[in-house]
Amino acid sequence: MGIEWLKPAVFFGSMLFALIGVLIFWVCFLIVDKLTPYDLWDEIVGKQNVALAIVVGAMCLGIAVIVAAAIHGG
Repeated sequence: MGIEWLKPAVFFGSMLFALIGVLIFWVCFLIVDKLTPYDLWDEIVGKQNVALAIVVGAMCLGIAVIVAAAIHGG
């Protein structure tokens, strides 16, 4: 394996893909937030809706897996 990952092109390419993945995840989360009929943050934090927090957490993990698979290529 060596120190191939220390090469600038590999390092900055990885950072670029990580940034793209975070941006895609953030946009997907905003879309889901807009599709729900209520404010997710107020429901989870203000009203302490644990069930909704679990569902949103599972949705976040699902989006993250899809984005990671799309960036990784398979």
